[in-house]
Amino acid sequence: MKKLSFSRRRNGFTLIEVMITVAIVAILASIAMPSYNRYVIRAKRSAAQAQMMEIANRQQQFLLANRSYADKTTLTASGYSLPADVAANYDYSVTLSAADAPPGFVLTFDSRGAQASDGDLTLDNQGAKTPADKW
Repeated sequence: MKKLSFSRRRNGFTLIEVMITVAIVAILASIAMPSYNRYVIRAKRSAAQAQMMEIANRQQQFLLANRSYADKTTLTASGYSLPADVAANYDYSVTLSAADAPPGFVLTFDSRGAQASDGDLTLDNQGAKTPADKW
């Protein structure tokens, strides 16, 4: 008498196995993506803050040499330009204090593009940084 064998060889995955794997990957991605996006925004903000400190340093050197701070046009003429990775996410402006007041400046980095949700950054000649929670 011959034995009937119901075992068969399995090739590949069943639809249920594939669906479970896709569901697990989707759940992991939904958790990881917002965290990654926050990390990218913070990294871009840090690069902008480093450039703000670089400009403030240049401003102090300019003040020692010229007894006044430089505006954006003067900074650009002296060879300064934002690095491409920062310029892609921020525009900057330099506001000088009135001529009759002691010299001063306010440096503002306006966020744009994907960085716009992070907000703008400012730094003045006294070292005041706003918004405080971003520094």
